[in-house]
Amino acid sequence: MGIALVSLLAWLWLLLGQGFFWRTDVRLPPRRVPREWPPVCVVVPARDEAQVLPRSLPSLLAQDYPGRAEVFLVDDGSSDGTGELARTLAERHGGLPLTVSSPGEPPAGWTGKLWAVRHGIGLARARGPRYLLLTDADIAHAPSSLRELVAAAETGGFDLVSQMARLSVESVWERLVVPAFVYFFAQLYPFRWIGGRSRTAAAAGGCVLLRTEAADRARVPDAIRQAVIDDVSLAKAVKRTGGRIWLGLAERVDSVRPYPRLYDLWRMVSRSAYAQLRHNPLVLAGTVLGLALVYLVPPVGLFTGAAAGSTGTAVAAGLAWLVMAATYLPMLRYYGQPWWLAPLLPLTAFLYLLMTVDSAVQHYRGRGAAWKGRTYDRPQASAEAAPEQP
Repeated sequence: MGIALVSLLAWLWLLLGQGFFWRTDVRLPPRRVPREWPPVCVVVPARDEAQVLPRSLPSLLAQDYPGRAEVFLVDDGSSDGTGELARTLAERHGGLPLTVSSPGEPPAGWTGKLWAVRHGIGLARARGPRYLLLTDADIAHAPSSLRELVAAAETGGFDLVSQMARLSVESVWERLVVPAFVYFFAQLYPFRWIGGRSRTAAAAGGCVLLRTEAADRARVPDAIRQAVIDDVSLAKAVKRTGGRIWLGLAERVDSVRPYPRLYDLWRMVSRSAYAQLRHNPLVLAGTVLGLALVYLVPPVGLFTGAAAGSTGTAVAAGLAWLVMAATYLPMLRYYGQPWWLAPLLPLTAFLYLLMTVDSAVQHYRGRGAAWKGRTYDRPQASAEAAPEQP
């Protein structure tokens, strides 16, 4: 009964004291048309993205931005013809100017994506942009996306404006796992705290509008060159150097990458989960215990309490489960999913617990964080933890 009460108190605190993380009304802040539209360069790192590029790249080229804008796609050592496909799509669809280039293999101490971003930013600087839009190759943007992002940054004086793209929820596993992924992210990094004076900082790597001056001041991407979780590290670097940042949910920015199998989603989470815990076994143990207490105790306590005739245990655990499900409903509505998935959140949390443990197991087996043929071992000096560039 005592454990069930602790779980209930934890949920009451999460409901009221964690930045109202469960609310999904944090969208682009108020904005107005600027007097002049500043120049923008779009940087798209792409590695083996031929499957999704036909659905994403044309949306970038079709941006109806009133100012000067240009797209730089960096082919990061693809083996599926990503670069050539990008050129073909540009010839077929027209729109914004497109430059396709390749930086070669990253040197020691760099993750591949950040090396590609560095190369793209280097090319973009020659155009003198006020803003850089860093977006992934699997992200499709509505025609007004760039215009709305710039208007929000100009109106609010933000150095970084990021939108968490709406992920695919077509398969059964996507419906079970994906809304919870965003829910857990918001629980760790409440959006309301990010845009305020709190030290909390995060961004969503699929859609980040970054003021060029802020990038120079924070020395990115060089200062975060080893970061596997590059979007959070980028936001921390910008905020640490005095930049104003904002993160919220997207309305018409969508990921077109499918995750049809549990295996695909497992890889997406486990490749960086232990890096999020700074490769610390004590933090891993605390995370596992925390997930068990907050997400697994309520259903277990309800059923075992009812079976053992302990009314107090069953009631406390049942109330905790009810609060948990209620906080999950807004995210399910945002993703257009049925309400009955809310009580299944403990099952999804258990899957995430296993993914996190598996991430640690893979790390200690020497496999590190793996993505698209590259494996990143634990850096000797974590750029994510360092206050300044090593």
